[in-house]
Amino acid sequence: MKIATFNVNSLRARIGNVLDWLKQAQPDVALFQEIKCTEAEFPRLEIESLGYNVNCIGQKSYNGVAILSRTPMTIEQSSLPGDHGDEQARYLEAIIDVPEGEKWKALRVATIYLPNGNPVESEKFPYKLAWMKRLKAHAAELLKLEEPTILGGDYNVIPTDNDVYDPVAWADDALARPETRAHFRALAWLGYTDAFQHLHPEGHRYTFWDYQAGRWQRDEGLRIDHLMLSPQAADCLEACEIDRDPRKKEKPSDHTPVWCELRL
Repeated sequence: MKIATFNVNSLRARIGNVLDWLKQAQPDVALFQEIKCTEAEFPRLEIESLGYNVNCIGQKSYNGVAILSRTPMTIEQSSLPGDHGDEQARYLEAIIDVPEGEKWKALRVATIYLPNGNPVESEKFPYKLAWMKRLKAHAAELLKLEEPTILGGDYNVIPTDNDVYDPVAWADDALARPETRAHFRALAWLGYTDAFQHLHPEGHRYTFWDYQAGRWQRDEGLRIDHLMLSPQAADCLEACEIDRDPRKKEKPSDHTPVWCELRL
């Protein structure tokens, strides 16, 4: 199975690019973030016409996440557990049916749009850290199920200095602060594998380039989109790559997809 994560940065504004990517990349499961539309506004017919089942949670003009699957799915969580007062559409979790005959009968996936946290001096940074603490607690509970699980999405985390074009310039940003990195490392210490880093330890491979200052043209980017795999999923990992082609399109998202292949 091929599973991809993609921060589309406004799905309706970039629907042509997204449909082209789905046709070309052919993921079995696609995890979208920052769809920036409500469920009613989601371009369901266009995506379903390509053979995908769709589930999403949205907000008007910002946030919003979605899961696309070629096989049936069952939604398990429509928000990140741990704070009933958090109404931001940032987390969606589902059980994906695996084609008959494979070792595993189902794959658990979650699409994650983790808070940015900037400016650090505002209430946004404590919210980010609290969200990451909740994510760790939920991720620990998921490990107890001993299932192949992928927690994928835009984490808004630069894990190490090898994941940013200029570590000094980004040192005080919420994406690279020590507190942020510590929470991300905690996921790995629980037992989750960063699929891309595991297969590409060389570093300086990016998933996001700012629209300004020619960052894309100079390959001055960040690696902030991640696929975190449970041990059962990591045991099945065969490949993981960053697909740069969508970032080359006219009016692209500032992110580009990351995908992995599992032999379940």
